[in-house]
Order: sequence, then structure tokens, then C-alpha cells
Amino acid sequence: MFNDIGPLELVALVVLAVLVFGPDKLPKVIQDVTRTIRKIREFSDSAKQDIRQELGPEFKDFEFEDLNPKTFIRKQMENDELGLKELRNGFDLKKEMAEVTDAVHGRDTDSLASTSSTPSSGSGRGRVDMSKKPETPAAEDRPPFDADAT
Repeated sequence: MFNDIGPLELVALVVLAVLVFGPDKLPKVIQDVTRTIRKIREFSDSAKQDIRQELGPEFKDFEFEDLNPKTFIRKQMENDELGLKELRNGFDLKKEMAEVTDAVHGRDTDSLASTSSTPSSGSGRGRVDMSKKPETPAAEDRPPFDADAT
């Protein structure tokens, strides 16, 4: 419960509690706080049992911790029924990013040794040369006028 509180912070809280409540009332306040926490836990447990009874036997394996998205995703990623481990192990992000970068720059991904800047347009492989700049039209060439678009 207090995993993120250090020893110095805990000592500071104790000193602050003694100063606020005084040494005479501090044991009574601690008992009241622990009693309240115990009642809240009992209420939470009874609510969980009621929900499980209302859901029926189909949801006997239902865990309330699965409602937390991080826990749910972690549990599903560990589940090997979907074959996600093979997909995750077979996917090389660096290789995929290098291929995308080469395709954008127009380099040939088959031969990594050749670093030509642009492939020839007559290669016939159906690749789009994304490095070409659009030609600027001549001054006398006007774009077509579309009355519906204006």
C-alpha cells in the first residue's frame, strides 16, 4: 500500500500526525482510521461477491482487475492462443523502417550495396517515384476552370 513512500516521508507523516492530533488522541485516531478502512474493504468484497452472483456461472473466471485496460492488454498479450508471440518475434521494426525509408527515397531495397538515388522510370516494376518534383506549368498554360468548384 505504501510502496512509493520513502522512510523519510513516513517519519515526516508520523511527526505531523503527532503535532496535529497530539500524543493523547493519536492512538484513538489510528483505531478509527483502521476501522474505517476495514469497513470499506468489507463493503467492497461484499459488492464483488454480489456482482459475481448476479453474473451467474458463465462468468466464474471474471476478475475485476481485468477491467483495468493495462492488465487486460497484458493478459491478452501473454495469451498464446492468437499466435501473437510469433507475430511479435517475426516483426523486425528496424528492417521495416529501412525498407520504407528506401522506398521513399527511391532506393532499391533488393540490393543494399547499390545506393542509386532514383530508379529508372522504365523499370516496369510499378514503383512510384516519390522524389520527382511536379513540373511548373508555363505562363500561358492555365489550369482548367471548374465552375462547380468555385
